[in-house]
Order: sequence, then C-alpha cells, then structure tokens
Amino acid sequence: MLWQALRRFGQKLVRRRTLEPGMAETRLARCLSTLDLVALGVGSTLGAGVYVLAGEVAKDKAGPSIVICFLVAALSSVLAGLCYAEFGARVPRSGSAYLYSYVTVGELWAFTTGWNLILSYIIGTASVARAWSSAFDNLIGNHISQALQGSISLHVPQVLAEYPDFFALGLVLLLTGLLALGASESALVTKVFTVMNLLVLGFVIVSGFIKGNLQNWKLTKENYKSAGERVNGTYSLGPLGSGGFMPFGFEGILRGAATCFYAFVGFDCIATTALTLMMPYYQLQPESPLPEAFLYIGWAPARYIVAIGSLCALSTSLLGSMFPMPRVIYAMAEDGLLFRVLARIHPGTHTPVVATVTSGIIAAFMAFLFELSDLVDLMSIGTLLAYSLVAICVLILRYQPDQEMKNGEDEVELQEEKIPGAEKLTLQGLFCPLNSIPTPLSGQVVYVCSSLLALLLTVLGLVLAQWPIPLLSGDPVWISVVVLLLMLITGITGVIWRQPQSSTPLHFKVPALPLLPLLSLFVNVYLMMQMTAGTWARFGVWMLIGFAIYFGYGIQHSLEEVRSDHPPLKSRAQTVDLEL
Repeated sequence: MLWQALRRFGQKLVRRRTLEPGMAETRLARCLSTLDLVALGVGSTLGAGVYVLAGEVAKDKAGPSIVICFLVAALSSVLAGLCYAEFGARVPRSGSAYLYSYVTVGELWAFTTGWNLILSYIIGTASVARAWSSAFDNLIGNHISQALQGSISLHVPQVLAEYPDFFALGLVLLLTGLLALGASESALVTKVFTVMNLLVLGFVIVSGFIKGNLQNWKLTKENYKSAGERVNGTYSLGPLGSGGFMPFGFEGILRGAATCFYAFVGFDCIATTALTLMMPYYQLQPESPLPEAFLYIGWAPARYIVAIGSLCALSTSLLGSMFPMPRVIYAMAEDGLLFRVLARIHPGTHTPVVATVTSGIIAAFMAFLFELSDLVDLMSIGTLLAYSLVAICVLILRYQPDQEMKNGEDEVELQEEKIPGAEKLTLQGLFCPLNSIPTPLSGQVVYVCSSLLALLLTVLGLVLAQWPIPLLSGDPVWISVVVLLLMLITGITGVIWRQPQSSTPLHFKVPALPLLPLLSLFVNVYLMMQMTAGTWARFGVWMLIGFAIYFGYGIQHSLEEVRSDHPPLKSRAQTVDLEL
C-alpha cells in the first residue's frame, strides 16, 4: 500500500503536458513586431554588464583579464544556446525552457526550471535598477548615497546593502506601471533607448582604442604605489594582486566569469577591453566605470555623454528584464503550478496584470534591500542552473522512444509492438544493445545514467573549484579522487553513447551527443561552484520557498492533476510569449 502511494506520488512528479491543437492561442496581446523584439533583446543584453558590472569585476576579481572572463561566459552561453535550439525544435510553440521541460521531461523539472527563470528575471530587474540608481547618483556627485548612508543604515553586513535604495525602488514600481499598461507602449521607449545605447557604445569603443595604453595591462607595484599617493579621499584603490594582465590568476578569471555570465557577450567584451586599456584596473569605480574612465583620460565633457548613454542603456535593460518576468509567472499559474490569481488578464490591455504587479513589487524590494554584487551573483546561479537542466533534458530526450506529443500513449503502444518480448537489463545490453531504436528500457538506462553523471559532474566541479591548491601541488589523495571521478564519468558516458538514439526528424539537433550537453552541464556547474557561500544560502532560501509552493499547492492544483481526475477536461494552459 505504501509502495503504491509512493509510486503514484512519483508519477505526479514526472507527468508531462500534452500539446493540443489550440494550445498556440493565447489571451495575451500579440503586438510586438520583429524590430520590437530585436530592440528588446539587444537592450536587455547591453545594460548593466558593460556599464556597471565591468568595473566591479575588473577592479576586484580579474583585472584586464576580464576580457577572458567574458569569453568563458560565452562558452557556457553558446553551449546552452545549442541545447535551447533542440528544445525549441522538439516543442514547436512559442515559449520558454519551462514549457519545453513540462512537455518533454515532466512537472517537477518544469517547475524547477520555471522557478529559476523567475528568479533570474526578478533579480535581473532588481540589479539593473540598483545599477541605474548608482549610475545616476555618480553623475550628480554621489549626493543620494552620502545622504542615505548618513541617515539610514541597514546594519546587516554580508546580508543586506549598506543603505536602502529608495530611488531603485521607485524606478521599478514606475516601470511596472508602464508594463501593466501594455507591451506596445514600452516597445517604443525601448527602441529609442536602444539606438542611443548603440551610438554611445560605438563612441566608447572608438575612444577607448584611440586613448588606450597597453601599459595599463602591464602594471607593477611601483605604478600602484604612485597611484595611491595621488588618490583623494573620495575613492579607494582596489587590490593590485600580482599586477600584469592576470593580476588575480586563473582563479580570478573563473570567479569573474561566473559573475560576467550575468551579461551576455559581444559589445560587452569589446567595451571592457577598451575600458581596461584606458585606465588602471585598480582605479576603476564600480558604480560608474565608463564615465570615470573618460574623466581619467582628460575627456571630461565625454563623461556626461557616456553617463546619459548608460542611463538609456540601463533603462532598456530594465525593461528587457521586466518584460518576460510576468509571462513566465502567468504560464505557470495557468498550469496550476502557481496560484491561479496570478493568471488574471486585464480585459483592456490584455496583459497579465496581477503577475506584472506582483513580480514588480518583489523586484522593487530586492533592489531596495540588496547590493548590486549580491543580486548579480544570485541571478547568475539561477540562470546557470536553468541552463544545466536544459542540457540534461536534451541529453535524456534524445535517447527516449519516439512518440508524438499530442498522442503519446498511442505512439508508445505502437513502439512497444515493434519490440517483441520483454526486455531484460544485462551487462552486455548496456554496451551492446540489441535494438537499433530506443526502447522504454534503453530510455530508462539513459535517464539513470544522466542523473548519475549530473551528480558526478557536480562533485568534480566542487573539487576543482574549492580545492585547487592540493590538486596543483600533487596531493595523492585529491589526485586519486579526481581520477576516480573521471573514470566513472567516462564509463557512464560510454554507456549512454552506446544506446540507440531517437530517429524523430527535427529542424535542429545538438551535435556530438552525449559530449556537448555534458560539457555544457560541466561548465555551468563549475561556474556555479565559484559563487560564495552567502550566494548559495540565498539561493537555497529561494528554492525552499519554491518547493513549499509546489508541494503545498501546485502538485494538487496542476491542470494535469485535474485532467487525470476529469479526463474529458481540456487544458486551458497557455504558452509563454517571449523568452529572452
């Protein structure tokens, strides 16, 4: 009896959504053109990463090698993009990784992925708002921060910010109201700001290479001492490290890459190259690095041009983070995994007004209470985990029996008819399977092996990230641990490689399976292991809240649960309209 109850409970966790003919319809307004979407994507990419975050990473974590940080982050982004492409080919509907996971691998995976996407968007909104506030404060002489530090202090070090940011709070609430009015109204603002942003970034790149000095990539202790004698009491120098191009070593590059994952690559990489050539990395001002760099090289008027451009860029990036946030919440609420009230649509604007206002308030208070650096790291860890889930899902799906999403049970029955006799798991069958097409047994083998690989790669990433010194010094115990892990990973990967793959035709398939998804998983996990204990603690709290909602509410109110109790009932679930 207990076993049957546990089995039913487990089946609920892996139940999948079925795609129905009318599922592509949505109650949300579809009013954005291709140009609007491009502007929204570019604007959300070129924001805090280049205008604010670059200063912090270059000053305290990586120095001039921040260029390599962005390239390492790019590797993770490219691998994740390949996995997303196959997911999209398997589920030809507009939507996010949440929808893809729900249709293909099950409800618990889908909730975890969606919950992490919500975290990414909320924290992304809060961090950009905090960056906007810092950039504006720096432009007017830091009067806001000085006044708040002197009058209001939170006094919770390592947990909350030094002072509450009322400006960032009000900014998020203002834009929340704009988004609640409709998508088309915010799209025009986004396009104007994106054009200004691109013009300013072009100016920064050209100016940086004109005034750049390679000596800033070869700094020594003498340069640092000389700069310390000239610095005034307003700013303090960052750490020197060992000087040169990689002042904080390979470890600093990895820590910087984990943070740089917050931003995408492209202009960010080029602009940060110009930035670290224009002035010494230890003199960068994290709150507003680019305007201060122009002040350093003697182009004071250009400082204001870049500052205004940064505010435009951060405004666009803020809208880009806020736009998809309520739509993921709306989709999960429509499916019953979050509270139904969050799926209400305003009859006039056709926007998810409750989800928009709720997520906006949460993001506003995040911006109000937490430091930018803490917000960025928390966002990165959530996004990296979501990317990891996508990679492992793609790996599992490629080796499952062929079946159509709309009529899965019939297809499974047809598949089983093609395979005579009952399957038995043997050692020979693991490495030399008899069937040339996937079977339920081979699919289960891949599922179990993929889960084991996820665990082993996590342990390997933890060992490499947290205990590099014993490994580099040749400690036999740690070397043996790494060799054992690599042998197990290689063996299990070999088992997956030998299993038959699905022959379902897709517009795109990830090449070099199972290696590329596993490489994506490892890179993501390794970057996650660079995060501090405080970031992991905050992330753990977020996940506990999410699982409390799912197991306390979602698992019983899921539309799939309702449909299992009332088979004729059709799903009302809608898709997410945009994934950036």
